[in-house]
Amino acid sequence: MAPSPATKSLLESWWLAIRPRTLPAAAAPVLVGAAFAFHDGVFQFWTALAALVGALLLQIGANLANDVFDFKKGADTAERLGPPRVTATGRLTSQQVLIGMCLVLGLATLIGLYLVLVGGWVILAIGVAAIICAVAYTGGPYPLGYHGLGDLFVFVFFGLAAVAGTYYVQALKVNPAVWFAAIPLGLLAVAILVVNNLRDIETDRAAGKHTMAVRLGAERTRVEYVLLLVLAYLIPLGLVLFSLDFVWVALIFGSVPLALPLVRIVRTEKGRALNAALAGTARLEFVYAVLFTASLVIARLI
Repeated sequence: MAPSPATKSLLESWWLAIRPRTLPAAAAPVLVGAAFAFHDGVFQFWTALAALVGALLLQIGANLANDVFDFKKGADTAERLGPPRVTATGRLTSQQVLIGMCLVLGLATLIGLYLVLVGGWVILAIGVAAIICAVAYTGGPYPLGYHGLGDLFVFVFFGLAAVAGTYYVQALKVNPAVWFAAIPLGLLAVAILVVNNLRDIETDRAAGKHTMAVRLGAERTRVEYVLLLVLAYLIPLGLVLFSLDFVWVALIFGSVPLALPLVRIVRTEKGRALNAALAGTARLEFVYAVLFTASLVIARLI
């Protein structure tokens, strides 16, 4: 039996709220961390899967938190240039979104408990910090995103912590090459945020949301975006210092054709036209991670 129009509308609203297009960016660093574990002969399927599910749940929880707290703080208005938010448009009430956020973060906590049993207090510390920051990004008395700390938060949790944490729960240690490889994934995650904040500079400034883009201004933010992408391709080349088999990392350059149009859009467009670059940068990070993953798997098998 087909769902009623009301049920279908509700499901569509929740689908919009979780912002599924952001999820590949959450999966990308976990893929690379798991691939490093495979490369080093310590891959654990169920542990890696738990890390992936946990990362996706944290991303969804953060999306729901942003939806409701940005609305409460007046950052989401009729002038919003990005995809519509469900709280601001009235498709879901703030109470519904808050309950959804709590449920999702509760599920992430359950996944985290398993990972803590495997990885110990280190994973506990990362997990607690990640949940707190997911909410504190736009909520709480000192929202990180409103004080220009969003870029740092994303780099740490969607780069360093995600890649190294995924590796750690399988190997119970992290070697220098893993930390090194985590940097470009963090940079690409920050690039996604940079596009988002570049698009919203005017509305964020009006709402008192002092993102890094607001602080730097549009032109410097565009330069920041280009530098993030350039460094994301240059840094992995240093992996050859750790082992000759890392020459396979050159496969990441297969994603360059996706990056070049994004640079052009960011350098020349503004407002809603940047939504294409936002989606494209998330796609770029995922393809980059898949190619990085393939390079590590090939290096192990050959």
